Amino acid sequence: MRLLLNLRSLKDSAYDSKYYHKLQGLIYNSLRSHYSPLHDKNGYKFFCFSNIFPIQDMKEGEARNLIISSPDSALLKLLQENLPENINIGDISFQIEKSRIINPKLNNPSRILAATPIVMRIPQWTYPDYGIQSDKSYVYWRKSYPFNAFIRQIEANLFKKYNEFYNTSLEEFPIFEQFIFKKETCNPAIIDGKEYPLIGSIWEFLFNNLSRDQKKLLEFGLDCGFGERNSLGFGFVNLMKNADRNSNLS
Repeated sequence: MRLLLNLRSLKDSAYDSKYYHKLQGLIYNSLRSHYSPLHDKNGYKFFCFSNIFPIQDMKEGEARNLIISSPDSALLKLLQENLPENINIGDISFQIEKSRIINPKLNNPSRILAATPIVMRIPQWTYPDYGIQSDKSYVYWRKSYPFNAFIRQIEANLFKKYNEFYNTSLEEFPIFEQFIFKKETCNPAIIDGKEYPLIGSIWEFLFNNLSRDQKKLLEFGLDCGFGERNSLGFGFVNLMKNADRNSNLS
């Protein structure tokens, strides 16, 4: 499910490309009285969020949008109820004019576009499978590494999150069908008070013959995000209509 916020800028502001952790903090603070363990929970937080879009500097009174997604419908409803009318994300201030919860569903055919970079780490124990030479405990996938390393890790990550959220033991099967690599990215992210560069990538995913089980996993991915660092806004993906091919939500 997704919480769509229609925002109105309260002052002239420059777009802040390092806003991720500030928006994460706003979400934590808004849920503090109901989801107090969320901030300190180890592992997956099971929420993600889009860019503030359109992406550009803003004048007072201009409209912007923000989407927060989660497979936890109760979390989104509580967030909708507890977000203040006026919000501050770093130095950017907005009035929330309208909010609504939406629930996109996959059909055949379907297109999914990464609106924020997908961050995917490759663990050291898999290096021999991909011919990777490094003394680091993990490396971020980038286009110089084998394509199948990305596929293997993103599918394993999605199954792991799904099984943890639903407390099940669903066995892995191939999820994705067609891939279009868009670009590699490097974004600064504040983690535990320190700034780190996160290597990610933008993709378009195409599907023509989705089974019921594929839809189940992918719709979960639409809710919680693809890849890692979802609670910082990475891996947010959109279900696109054919007419939206040239639209920009990233």
